[in-house]
Amino acid sequence: MCGIAGIMYKRNTMDAGVGNALIAMLDGCQHRGPDSTGFALYHEPQPGLLRLRFFVGDEERTEDRITRIKAKLAEFQAEIVDESRDGTTYRVQVKFSGDLKAFSYAMEHVAKVVSIGESLDIIKDIGGAHDVDATYKVDSFEGSHGIGHVRLATESDVAPEASHPFWATGFADIAIVHNGQITNYWKMRRRLEKHGFEFNTDNDSELIAVYLAEKLSNGISLRDALEDSIEDMDGTFSFLVSTKDEIGYAKDNLAAKPMVKYEDDDIIAIASEEVSLNRLFPGKPLNTVEPPPGTFNTWQKSI
Repeated sequence: MCGIAGIMYKRNTMDAGVGNALIAMLDGCQHRGPDSTGFALYHEPQPGLLRLRFFVGDEERTEDRITRIKAKLAEFQAEIVDESRDGTTYRVQVKFSGDLKAFSYAMEHVAKVVSIGESLDIIKDIGGAHDVDATYKVDSFEGSHGIGHVRLATESDVAPEASHPFWATGFADIAIVHNGQITNYWKMRRRLEKHGFEFNTDNDSELIAVYLAEKLSNGISLRDALEDSIEDMDGTFSFLVSTKDEIGYAKDNLAAKPMVKYEDDDIIAIASEEVSLNRLFPGKPLNTVEPPPGTFNTWQKSI
């Protein structure tokens, strides 16, 4: 059992309190996943700049890992313009204009990449929403949209790298959060690997991210990719996906995993439980809807 949440402010504002909104939503469903919490947050993109975040730990070897990261960045002529140590991660922003896929895979071979994107920054760690916020200052983030996840570890360790959201390795700005299980994971993974895609975990949620990213890279719209996913993936699942200007969901045909949404002229908010949506509007009755089985939808920021 895990919990998912996502929110988009439709009017293309980059100064909305997305960080605080997601903290409140995830805290509302923290009982579904007390082991770890994660956020995928979308900054205003800056042309020619990439954001990268790595897990580097807090041990003696941390500085060695950062040294290796910097050496590989230099090898790809990625010029560092900003950097910081946050919790167990190393965040760096670089000037880069090369082959993103080759660059991403090369960086994964040096250190564990949390996320790469012009806009995307994934922050995840063990503990609850407020624990992660205390370390990474998620509450200070202002942007247009984001997704989040609380995890109950069932098939892998309680560790930051095993938590959600998952980034689509090799592709910028695509992230997913997932509640459920993809039972044809290995079959789908082998097909993608034959097409040259790499995986860095055995988590079925990473598959969803790479699957959708491959579709988008071939010119398929996110909406059509989500429609395809319902037929291509076996299992019980509800998931959210985000890109730098869009958010969407898909729900399997059995609808065993809960999902509820609220929408008005200003926002779209989706979560595993209604209590998460109520945290956005304390004391206000909400007209919420549970998406039917086998459905999907997407929303974009207004221009």
